[in-house]
Amino acid sequence: MEKKVLIGGSGGQGILFMGKVMAYAAMIEGKEVTWYPSYGAEMRCGTANCSVVISEEAIGPPVITWIDILIAFTEASSRKFAPRLQKDGILFYDSSLMTIDNSIEVDMCGIEANYIASGLGDTRIANMVMLGAVAAITGLFTQDVLFAALENNQPRSKEQAMSVNKDALLRGFKIGEVQKSNHS
Repeated sequence: MEKKVLIGGSGGQGILFMGKVMAYAAMIEGKEVTWYPSYGAEMRCGTANCSVVISEEAIGPPVITWIDILIAFTEASSRKFAPRLQKDGILFYDSSLMTIDNSIEVDMCGIEANYIASGLGDTRIANMVMLGAVAAITGLFTQDVLFAALENNQPRSKEQAMSVNKDALLRGFKIGEVQKSNHS
């Protein structure tokens, strides 16, 4: 099993951090993994994306052409990367920030990540809400593995951020479980 994930959005949305947590989760599970970040020169609001490849076997080049899972936080990212989705791929998008053109012929799943994060008190955790939902819907990771991966990436000096991020992951995971059961 090999899964190729691409996460796209703008700087400041936690795109690279989300990918890094995914990569650590895969490592915790003993899988082979690559994490390849790409971002514009701007610190905030510029383009940002990263790819994460998760496999049971050795992985070749980290640059991917075709993707299995696209997670888009901006319309520009969905338009740019959706054509690279495999036929059985899935597009996850933040439905509280955008709508997706129905002419795109792929499976789509809208998650109100920004709205949910706002309800939790901080829109900066929308990435963790989305990660939890994606993990639950795809079965990529369990909550425990995501929590462990988060702990490996969050500095101890930011203990409050750890708690908020865990709450966001848990909320996203629960929403993903509900969406998955509704589509079964």
